[in-house]
Amino acid sequence: MLTVFSEKHALRDSKTELYGGQLVPPFECPVRAEHILQRVRDVSLGEIIAPASFDIDRVTRIHDPAFLRFLETCWSEWAASGYKGEAIATCWPARGMQLRIPDHVEGRLGYYALAAETAISNGTWEAARASVDVALTAQAAMGDGAREAFALCRPPGHHAAADMFGGYCFINNAAVAAQAFIDQGASRVSLLDVDFHHGNGSQAIFYDRSDVQFLSLHGDPRDAFPHFLGYADETGKGKGEGFNHNYPMGPGTSFKTWGEALADACGKIAHYAPDALVISLGVDTFEHDPISFFKLASDDFKRYGATIAGLNLPTLFVMEGGYAVEEIGINAVNVLQGFEGR
Repeated sequence: MLTVFSEKHALRDSKTELYGGQLVPPFECPVRAEHILQRVRDVSLGEIIAPASFDIDRVTRIHDPAFLRFLETCWSEWAASGYKGEAIATCWPARGMQLRIPDHVEGRLGYYALAAETAISNGTWEAARASVDVALTAQAAMGDGAREAFALCRPPGHHAAADMFGGYCFINNAAVAAQAFIDQGASRVSLLDVDFHHGNGSQAIFYDRSDVQFLSLHGDPRDAFPHFLGYADETGKGKGEGFNHNYPMGPGTSFKTWGEALADACGKIAHYAPDALVISLGVDTFEHDPISFFKLASDDFKRYGATIAGLNLPTLFVMEGGYAVEEIGINAVNVLQGFEGR
């Protein structure tokens, strides 16, 4: 399997995350990608290439241009304003407030943020642009005839909506790749999110569309981030009604329960009969992940990789979360090896 990877991911090296009322070193850190890349090499998964550079127009098919300009300039504006720390949102247009975009960077940071845990720091924009180029390069390889590819993206993307960042995500890599399949002639694409956290950004982007089916297996939002999206009764609207499928599951969920949800999702994908399948591959469903509560063991990742392979579809894997750093490479690559039947 082809792997696409950019060294520029390391430019995203924020030092602070708001977690449990404390500023801590971020769980989403550069070593995550390095562990995965090393595992790809250790098992000889396949060729590893650097990404091509794609025009921003490919990204504005999904994201608001003003939002992207904000991400590009946020750090320089923040630093110029005299703030000493990293850029962290401290206020939002909450219920009853105006949805106006302020002039000051502090106000715009809050307008575009969905949560306060994700700081913007020097190099964030460059890493996010490289990450979406990774996804688009892997997608392009499939357009050239490959049946599967692995986009080793970092930073991740599935929490990023059309004009919001958060949950460590800035540009929605999987959504941009799904749109690329549509733009290149696919009539239907399925986007299956197996990250522990609900792919709120992906859902919001495609919620009123029927050409991209979205399915997400995740921690119940009553108990897990992002809390305000991901319930089972969210099924799409307008043309998208019936094309959005959520599988929220509670603390302590076993692989048996999780696997039954995956089987149901795969049945819906098979019925939808897409031209391509995009997987938002988060491995924070692991039993020892520090910020999640599912109980999948490392061998379970191979098992569900094989289940996905049973759909017999052109499949693009896009890396998302997973924070048990020592095991993230094993677990992510186990999915890919299980998919390949190794």
